Amino acid sequence: MEADLLLTNAEVVTLDGPDVRSVAILGDRIVALEDVPAREVVDLGGAVVVPGFHDAHNHMAWFGLTLSEVDLRVRDLAELYRAVEERARTVEPGEWVVGAGYDQNKIGGHPTRAELDRVAPGRKVWLKHTSGHMCVVNTPVLEALGITSGPVEVVGGVVDTETGMLQEQAQQLVNSLVLPYPVDTLVDAIDRAGRQYLAEGITSCVEAGIGGGWIGKSPVEVAAYQAARERGKLHVRVELMVAVDALRSLTAHADDGLSLGLDLGIRSGFGDDWLRIGPVKVFSDGSLIGHTSAMCQDFADTPGERGYLQGEAEDLKATIIAAHRSGWRVATHAIGDAAIDLVLDAYESAAGAFPRSAPRHRIEHFGVARPDQVARAAALGVVPVPQGRFVNEIGDGMITALGPDRVKWAYRQRSLLDAGLVVPGSSDRPVVRGAPLLGMHDMVNQVTSSGASFNPDEAVSGLEALRAFTYGSAYASCQEAVKGTITPGKLADLVVLSDNPVTVDPARIKDISVLRTMVGGVFR
Repeated sequence: MEADLLLTNAEVVTLDGPDVRSVAILGDRIVALEDVPAREVVDLGGAVVVPGFHDAHNHMAWFGLTLSEVDLRVRDLAELYRAVEERARTVEPGEWVVGAGYDQNKIGGHPTRAELDRVAPGRKVWLKHTSGHMCVVNTPVLEALGITSGPVEVVGGVVDTETGMLQEQAQQLVNSLVLPYPVDTLVDAIDRAGRQYLAEGITSCVEAGIGGGWIGKSPVEVAAYQAARERGKLHVRVELMVAVDALRSLTAHADDGLSLGLDLGIRSGFGDDWLRIGPVKVFSDGSLIGHTSAMCQDFADTPGERGYLQGEAEDLKATIIAAHRSGWRVATHAIGDAAIDLVLDAYESAAGAFPRSAPRHRIEHFGVARPDQVARAAALGVVPVPQGRFVNEIGDGMITALGPDRVKWAYRQRSLLDAGLVVPGSSDRPVVRGAPLLGMHDMVNQVTSSGASFNPDEAVSGLEALRAFTYGSAYASCQEAVKGTITPGKLADLVVLSDNPVTVDPARIKDISVLRTMVGGVFR
């Protein structure tokens, strides 16, 4: 056998057996873990090679769009207002100033309608919270919506016209003024995001919501990803979660059980190794730090508040069951323990009414999970998808919202592994910075940005963190047969690192450099 490429003189962490020194590649596949004849040989000088990183939950187009928006990850409200004022000077009256990434826990509060009117007179201002679950707008935006006074109730959301804040599903009102984005705009955003991902060692990701709801950017979002691929601007492999709003009732034969889906019966699994349709995305509740997640008990810092569901409980359950019956994998956003109860009930009912072999339904975030919910998820074969990076960037806000007793239930890792669950690695970018090595660091170290200990009993080892961002995420996508470990026959998606996250001092995982990233046997 003659390989196309031999990577040698490396510390290869296979995650599928002992470490080796070489990897041989033919086409886009790994063919051997030893020195074999090859047309090209690359000596890696002792560098570490691991499987390509797979972010199991991110928002790729959204992140790419934020790279051209005002960065609101600032120190205080005064700095936020200065940034908005500076951008406002560059746009004409009546045009938009769009910013993203503010966290009221870090800057001393939410921006307000009145202050935005002052610093950006005559401009439409739209500032998005780091969680994505709320935003603040100013008077010109509210005037364009025709809602300048009084509270406005929206199913699954609220508009506070006094402050200019829109929560959860109410954000679709603003979306109605700006969406859909043109396909070319989305292609450019996908391009920008993908280049960043390659620099961080990401070779695959799951785009966690397209085509509808407040999370989608266009009803033809799949076309944007297809166009990006055709133009050479899709730099990493992508699985697309379809927002449930994009599904509709189907008129298939009654015996088919296809009651809810996309035209032609397209569902989870359609596509190839570069671009494929993944689960349907359902939102059951909101944000923990935004206090809109559905909780069984009051938030510690706001007695009387428990968040809320983003729809009627029975309607949410019926939607999940219909998607399951129609052959979809289902990925339901559930952060609060009340929401998790609802989703687990729905998955159990779906499996009982319409049995399927290992559908691997997911709970995105699985944010505040009681011990009984961890055990129940394991019994049902549900894949929880927590975000380790949340520990650092929004951990202080979560501690404040939950109090010391319940924080031990938040964004679990160790408990999930001990229950026999496979844990994927993910970021929810752009909610937080998405470099996988930062996520691994926080899974291991469990320290917030202020230096506070977050949830040390849920810490995992460097090996377990690495496995989460490789095999675990592949498993969550039902792709562990083709990616996630360095194994002959699997895709040649690899990352070359300056150090080994398995053996390095845990305090230095975040300092490891990505030297090169390979997708499909090609260094990108």
